[in-house]
Amino acid sequence: MTLGENAANRAVDALESVEALDRTALKLAGAVGNAVPVGVLRDALSGTWLGHALHPLLTDVVIGSFLSATLLDLLGGDDTGRASERLIAVGLVTAAPTVASGLSDWALTVDGDRRARPVGLVHASANLTATALYAASLAARRRGAPGRARLLSLTGGAALSVGGLLGGHLAFTRGVGVNETAFDEGPRDWMTVDTGELEEGKPTSGMAGDTPVLLLRHDGHLHALHDRCSHRGCELSHGQVEGESVTCPCHGSRFSLRDGSIERGPATVRQPVFDTRESDGRIEVRLRLT
Repeated sequence: MTLGENAANRAVDALESVEALDRTALKLAGAVGNAVPVGVLRDALSGTWLGHALHPLLTDVVIGSFLSATLLDLLGGDDTGRASERLIAVGLVTAAPTVASGLSDWALTVDGDRRARPVGLVHASANLTATALYAASLAARRRGAPGRARLLSLTGGAALSVGGLLGGHLAFTRGVGVNETAFDEGPRDWMTVDTGELEEGKPTSGMAGDTPVLLLRHDGHLHALHDRCSHRGCELSHGQVEGESVTCPCHGSRFSLRDGSIERGPATVRQPVFDTRESDGRIEVRLRLT
């Protein structure tokens, strides 16, 4: 067995193949999508306003608070136990927006990667279980049952560890929530785009080497953006153009064709934008460094 083929990895790989969870995952994702439509709430939960996904930021607070309480139980805290109670209370207060942001992010992923469905579902279940256990631990502390409180805290920490493992797998192994253009912003030197004839006002996809490029003529100006949406990788050239804006056909993110800036989420990272020039019937682009 190699270093990367440990029991935890094999268990997660097996979980990805559990098709029985698909129906539940799809129903839940649909319900979340209906509850959090394109607009202000989705942008808020996604972190569009922050310029960074909101969910990882919140998980640090929840995990840090809960596990700190468990460590105080193990290593010895203050005589009254108030520190552990306060830490658990902080974790419980921040758990609600953390769950909401995580579910919103996951619901926008399930249509793109089937493997994320069961893993995300179990990830959420593990973290909800951990939250319930820590809530029970806090209640036991306030009833004067410290032994039961510590046991519940330790069990909650174990569930939280499982949730963290699965969350890390989604982010770092499957790339869920990662900027889809991070490793391919586009050519930094002039490169010809392989594309057909452009029609005024009609988005067209072409290739500049290995980089997909959206091209659009509008009022005598030629716009060029990276065609892979930074949010989940959908093709922007299949989206709707209104004036000098393009809307992603998958999840509704809207970008300015002039500078790639985000006009509406759930995207949190702007689109790479290209300078353009035309010569002898050829279109050339290069990454605009701003």
